[in-house]
Amino acid sequence: MTAVDAGERTGAAALTATGVRYAIGGRTVLDGVDVSAAPGETVGLVGPNGSGKTTFLRCVYGTVRPSAGRVELDGVDAAGLTVRQRARRIAVVAQDAGVAAGLTVREVTAMGRGPHKRFWEQDGPDDLRRVERALTEVDAGHLADRAFTELSGGERQRVLIARALVQDPGLLALDEPTNHLDVRHQLEILSLVRRLGTTNVLVLHDLNLAAAYCDRLHVLDGGRVVASGTPAEVVTAGLLAEVYGVPARVEPHPVTGAPHVLYLPLP
Repeated sequence: MTAVDAGERTGAAALTATGVRYAIGGRTVLDGVDVSAAPGETVGLVGPNGSGKTTFLRCVYGTVRPSAGRVELDGVDAAGLTVRQRARRIAVVAQDAGVAAGLTVREVTAMGRGPHKRFWEQDGPDDLRRVERALTEVDAGHLADRAFTELSGGERQRVLIARALVQDPGLLALDEPTNHLDVRHQLEILSLVRRLGTTNVLVLHDLNLAAAYCDRLHVLDGGRVVASGTPAEVVTAGLLAEVYGVPARVEPHPVTGAPHVLYLPLP
């Protein structure tokens, strides 16, 4: 993957979520969640299945409205932003992203320019250049003329990340961005995300990837944040036993020094 020309990117956004609560059908999914991300910081949301990670991310990018609490972007209540205003600052790579059939990879990627244009505007030279650059960044340039629906799961994921990049976001929200990717592309995508200059909020299941690529982690369990801090502060054998119910050893990675989880067999 090529280096990113961060000078053409929008300034990184500051995210502050305070007391975010979300309930549906009498069930509380989020219960007073506080999460922050400083400009340019990469923050990971980790925790067991059903802990509220994806729902919180949806509250951030606006497909779910919190029952209580506040989500601020650069000090502004995100609830007061229009859909277009929010889309100009937040780009999303969701697990369930749908794309219309019949579109090529280049056309799918170009959809990310929508928030910056009037609905009747055609793609100009700058738009096309941004699309080609983003596809190259995610190692998908050779797929540009392929039908999106013909791609493998990993190839589709890379194209969706390219679409987010051309949106020129200040905040990048990614729900399991390494899902379906092989090991090489998992590492490349997370390395790329860190180099973008954006503020990044990622939902991750792999704790070793989260510890290696995130500046800070928020651990959710039962809709609440039960631990926050640097990977070294958060990823501990005690937390794994308490939150995940698994025995493990946590040791410094021999090269990076980041916490590295060694899972032990269940008795």
